[in-house]
Amino acid sequence: MPGVAFNHVGHCVNDLERSRRFYEELLDFTFQRVISPPDEPSAQLLQMKPPIGMTACYLGRDGLVLELLHYADAETVQHGPRVMNETGLTHLSLSVDDIDAVCRRIPEYGGEVLADTNIGFGVFVRDPDGQLIELLPMSYREQLDQASS
Repeated sequence: MPGVAFNHVGHCVNDLERSRRFYEELLDFTFQRVISPPDEPSAQLLQMKPPIGMTACYLGRDGLVLELLHYADAETVQHGPRVMNETGLTHLSLSVDDIDAVCRRIPEYGGEVLADTNIGFGVFVRDPDGQLIELLPMSYREQLDQASS
């Protein structure tokens, strides 16, 4: 549809530096920029009570922009682990060269491997804030690329 363009996906995090390390060092996202917008218009836009002390860090990977949102002055609301049949965005999906090698490193970056989801060619993990991430082999991505050619 003309007049529509994708911008980013927002992800609220408790510890911005920890989340940056997870996505940049482990999953090879690229840092783009950090902004700290003024409280009043941000609080109004986000329907939050000021002060919020928001910092937004933008990371990129394969055309996807992931916005890590951190609130220094507002209480971060905690929810239980997301499940796949909960309304709303469910997960991020990434293809990697070596699933086992990435999974071995997940705990050192504050994440968790959901070992019982390992079906031999895919597994779910959680980032440090509980966001579900599906890890698939690079061959899956290559098949998608070939199918769209």
